[in-house]
Amino acid sequence: MDEVFRILGRHGKEIYLSKERWAHIVSEHPEVAPYFPEFEPALRNPGAVKQFSEDPSIFYFYRFIKPKRRFLLVIVKYLNGEGFVITAYLVRHIQ
Repeated sequence: MDEVFRILGRHGKEIYLSKERWAHIVSEHPEVAPYFPEFEPALRNPGAVKQFSEDPSIFYFYRFIKPKRRFLLVIVKYLNGEGFVITAYLVRHIQ
C-alpha cells in the first residue's frame, strides 16, 4: 500500500495515511491541503480526542489552527491493532 506517512499516535498505536485517502481529502476538502504539516502533530499531541459514539473504533483528533481560527479534525479508524486516517476537514468547534 502506498502511504503518505505512518506514525506512532497518541494511543501508542501506529496510524497511517494512504495516498488514496489523501487524494480523497484534498478533493473533498481542499481547504485542508495547506495544513498537511499539522496532521502528524494532531495525531501525536492533539488538543482533544473524542471517540465516535456510534463506532468505538473511530476517533476524532482535533488540533487548533490559529490563523484559520478553526480546528483541524482528523478522523482515524483502528482495525487489527493499527489506525488509518479516514478523512480530515476543518471545523469551528470540538464536536
